[in-house]
Amino acid sequence: MLAVEGVQRPFDPDRIVVSKTNLKGHIQYANRVFLDLAEYDERELLGKPHSTIRSKAMPRCVFKLLWERLLAGREVFAYVVNGTKNGNHYWVFAHVTPSRNQHGEVTSFHSNRRHARTEAIEQISAIYEILLDVEKSYKNRKEGLAASSAKLDELLAEKGMDYDEFVFTL
Repeated sequence: MLAVEGVQRPFDPDRIVVSKTNLKGHIQYANRVFLDLAEYDERELLGKPHSTIRSKAMPRCVFKLLWERLLAGREVFAYVVNGTKNGNHYWVFAHVTPSRNQHGEVTSFHSNRRHARTEAIEQISAIYEILLDVEKSYKNRKEGLAASSAKLDELLAEKGMDYDEFVFTL
């Protein structure tokens, strides 16, 4: 079973968590739903890296995939478990998109996150546990990241799906 921090925070399926970051991932905007769920005040998060809420239960290779896509100007969907200020956690189904200026240049990133279904959390947790085990089996973090990325590719190939197809089947 995937080990996550504290207790799972309740998340109303009708609510949407919204945040916006600059190109370096520092939070420029967070809506009230986000702040309440993450157990932070706005002043504690604005200007801070989005990784402030990162859970230790999230494989680094998923964030690598996320950043590769965003920096290439592509949107990404992902199931993410976040940590809270008070040591708890919450799951979301995230949709992160690049924001562009009038010249088409990426200027920031916008994320809408919805309630993650229990069935999806159970399935993705099993995958994340495997990926974390791979990452932790290496003393060198870069090697662990490369190995977990390769393992994710292998797991997807076994399912005959790419990452996007897999995420949308959950």
